[in-house]
Amino acid sequence: MIKKTTSGLKIISNNRKARFNYFFHDFFEAGIVLRGSEVKSLRQGKANISESYAFDNNGEIYLVNSHIPSYKESSYNDHDPSRNRKLLLNKREINKLLGKIHRDGLTLIPTKLYFKKGKAKVEIAVAKGKKLYDKRQVKKRRDWNREKAKYFRKSS
Repeated sequence: MIKKTTSGLKIISNNRKARFNYFFHDFFEAGIVLRGSEVKSLRQGKANISESYAFDNNGEIYLVNSHIPSYKESSYNDHDPSRNRKLLLNKREINKLLGKIHRDGLTLIPTKLYFKKGKAKVEIAVAKGKKLYDKRQVKKRRDWNREKAKYFRKSS
């Protein structure tokens, strides 16, 4: 299902699971190297990035485990639905990402897949994994804020 936002983005896929499992530090927008049948499949709104991540290979960033299903009307040379896809970033951005990954022990997680001005883009986040006690703390804080808001509504 493609959602059109007010800023002109057509969101194809959101990674809602990532917000629960990771703390985000920085966000980057990257282009993706795609084949024609992959673009047509994305235009239909079919993609899954919930289990995907990014890694570096010889100074290039690749997206792994992203699933873009086959386009039904494509020809005999169809794409592999779960192949590694190269991300298009500037050299300066790649160096910044690689420094954070190797030095700080962070990882790259895609958060959104969308079309911007007709081009397929992915938003990747530099993230650190949450521990179980972090998840409990976030849930506790969210519940407390909800209760606090309820008390303020009743008192005023």
